[in-house]
Amino acid sequence: MSDDVIEVVREEAVERMAKAVAHARSEFAGVRTGRATPSLVEKLPVEYYGSTVPLQQLASFSVPEARMLLITPFDKGSMSAVEKSIRDANLGLNPSNDGVTIRLAFPPLTEERRKEFVKLVKARAEDSRNAVRNARRDARKELESLEKDGDISSDDLRRAEGDLDKLTKTHEGEIDDALDAKTVELMEA
Repeated sequence: MSDDVIEVVREEAVERMAKAVAHARSEFAGVRTGRATPSLVEKLPVEYYGSTVPLQQLASFSVPEARMLLITPFDKGSMSAVEKSIRDANLGLNPSNDGVTIRLAFPPLTEERRKEFVKLVKARAEDSRNAVRNARRDARKELESLEKDGDISSDDLRRAEGDLDKLTKTHEGEIDDALDAKTVELMEA
């Protein structure tokens, strides 16, 4: 019985930690590297006929060359709303509209801008590490209350806490690996 309860708490913690890692990776993908990538703009909110919709639901994306992103709205009436959303996002990009597609030309990043992006990515990584630690803390509280109620022994609690610490280190390591890869990508000239 006690092993089942511990396993449920452990699985919840693993799920939350995995979500934190996945969130960190998706956040990193949204940081500009000087190369055109749809992940930079696909989640931008666009005001479309009175409701806010992510850009990826309104348009298709293509990358004809390394520093050019083409956005083709499904509805030509949404062109100005898409352009406004891109401008408001403060990505340092100036959309040009030819009536059918919106072109985003990605200028090369300056060294200063690269360093700003590295700081931003590090801050997002720390937020994700905190989410992993919060999952560990919540699982520990739950385990401690189970021990207090007599559902698990103190030995079970100690073993489960050790397992939680290993899981935390593993997930924090995944975040750090993704951070290192993104930092290298950002600092490439």
